[in-house]
Parts: sequence; C-alpha cells; structure tokens
Amino acid sequence: MVGTSETRLVVLRGNSASGKSSVAAGLREKFGRGLALVGQDNLRRTVLRERDRPGAANIGLIDLTAHYALDAGFHVVVEGVLYADHYGDMLARLRADHRGPTLGYYLDVAFEETLARHATKPQAHEFGEAELRAWYRERDLLPGGVETVIGADSTLTATIDRVLLDTGLARLPAHDR
Repeated sequence: MVGTSETRLVVLRGNSASGKSSVAAGLREKFGRGLALVGQDNLRRTVLRERDRPGAANIGLIDLTAHYALDAGFHVVVEGVLYADHYGDMLARLRADHRGPTLGYYLDVAFEETLARHATKPQAHEFGEAELRAWYRERDLLPGGVETVIGADSTLTATIDRVLLDTGLARLPAHDR
C-alpha cells in the first residue's frame, strides 16, 4: 500500500496540447506546497530522454516517483499523454495501491483544437502537425470507467476548480501556503 487515507492521487491524461500541464500547474498554484507534480514529459523527455514506447523506463520511474511522493505525505498529480496501452497497467496498480482517494481525468480535445493550442506553446517549433497527428488518439480512455472526461468547452479555471472540488483538495490545508 502507498500513501495514507489522507493523500490524494490525481491522474490527468489527454492528447498533446489538451491542457494537462496547464491544469497541473494551476492545481499547484491554487493548492500550494504539499502537492507533487509528476509530469510524464519531464521524466520521459528531460530526465531519461527516451521515446514513448511500451515497457519504456519512464513508466517505472513515474510509478516510483508517485509512490515516493505519496509515502512522503504529498498529494500527487500524475500528468501526461500516458497512452492507455503503454501506461494503463502501471496506473491501475498505482490506483489499487493508493490508500487515499484517487481520481482520474481525461481532457478530451479534438485534433483541430490541439493544433491551435500547440501553436501557442513555446516548444511549437520542435514538432508540428504531422507529429501531432501521429501521436493523437481519440478518447484513449482507461478501462473500467475510472476517468472523468472533461471536454474542450471547460475553461482552464473551471477545470482546475472542478478537480480541486472533486478531490477535496479545495478543503485541505497546504503544507505551507
């Protein structure tokens, strides 16, 4: 078992440029200290510099990092594309192992909208439409109905507020605001 009955685990998934990182950053900003962000892009691309593939090392590193932070008493937000077929088993184990509430969200954004959002990102020059199209998976939901689908019509503020309320994080004190 991992974490405590008080720790919250939030999993934010969706296609590239669906808003996952922005939601995670907004959760951290509104909650304050005591909320760990476990970002797939940071661990996979920056720390390990590896490609996204089944069985890749970042899958275990995401799991290990989330476990460690939960055991240290942090609430944890795991965010990333986290394809269901690559990361689903790890996420299911993490969910089963966590003693506290675990909530999952899938940010469902149409491909055309991901293109428009990607164009506004600082790394927009690093990859373009062809790569985004190759990576895009429509409604790549985890099995078992464990995710709440949030559509592109939900504003960033509304999505952040919803996650804070759903998880109970809005009512919990931060370690040090």
